[in-house]
Amino acid sequence: MLTAVAGAPASRAAVAAHTGLTRGTVSSLVDDLLADGMLVEREAPRGGRGRPANPLQLNPSGPCGVGVEIGVDDVGACVADLTGTVRAVRRVPSDHRRHDPAHGLRRAADIVRDVVAEAGLPVAGVRVALPGVVTPDGVLQRAPNLPRWQDVGVAELFGSLVEAPVSATNEADLAALAELWDGQALRDMLFVSGGVGVGAGIVLDGRLFHGAGGRAGELGHVVVDPGGRACTCGGTGCLETVAGVTALLRAAGAADVDELVREPGAALDVAADALGVALAGAVNLLDLPAVVLGGVYARLGDALVERVGAALRARVLARPPVRVLRAAVARDAALRGAAIGVVRELVGAP
Repeated sequence: MLTAVAGAPASRAAVAAHTGLTRGTVSSLVDDLLADGMLVEREAPRGGRGRPANPLQLNPSGPCGVGVEIGVDDVGACVADLTGTVRAVRRVPSDHRRHDPAHGLRRAADIVRDVVAEAGLPVAGVRVALPGVVTPDGVLQRAPNLPRWQDVGVAELFGSLVEAPVSATNEADLAALAELWDGQALRDMLFVSGGVGVGAGIVLDGRLFHGAGGRAGELGHVVVDPGGRACTCGGTGCLETVAGVTALLRAAGAADVDELVREPGAALDVAADALGVALAGAVNLLDLPAVVLGGVYARLGDALVERVGAALRARVLARPPVRVLRAAVARDAALRGAAIGVVRELVGAP
């Protein structure tokens, strides 16, 4: 029923018409939701004919969703209220390659407490974005760039630290959902998240495609150079060994990502060639009309978009050509997808 007021304020009568419920049932449900802090009822507008109706809207001071991202070398958290507005966000360096999972989870819990205190909202749930294969029950099975994080029950362990319901999923999937909800409204796309690793989220008909075991989208471990460098996954010549951040910094001779973005040099062609090979296979297989470049790829701008587009035109059978776009949600996309996902489930619940 909350979806009836998610877009704009609506009266009880309008909610009844939208849902097909009787006015009496709607009035009873609304009273419960007002008591739970999910809705607020505003003063009726003045000046109209007849008895004015009091508009209902989602309560921006009601329960919130918290998004957490545990990356390879940083951790972040954000809070989104019931309207989907991000109310607080924070990201700090944190080395997860060398330290065990308990260290990273404690760091994340500290940041969650900070952003929740800043937002001042009650927490409905927490969703954690992770750079690897995550099972539906929140176990990080494998993260090639985090060798100590194998078969870690992140949802259960983190739930005990933050004392809230916790779920966990792949960071690229959550970034793809952020783009679907707050970006360019593409119902069919391959979202590519460029960072230390390279991940992808596959959106088909407006829904995230997880695959049979939740492993869909591991684009970073598609082989693009069989004679290339060894990959952390145990393979050779995977996409992320050529087009991950570490490889691009090397190609550009850059010290950090900011310098890479300012002066990418040869890294643009290196990234475009490798992405062209990996993406062409995915697009030809899945018949996707659009590729969205996120993470560091979005920050590299139109020059990379144009090069990747040319590479796909040379390799993909589709007509018209596949659209290649920069992500509209370029920064903290996984965090936003995680936090807003909690809120959307709360609002969409029966």
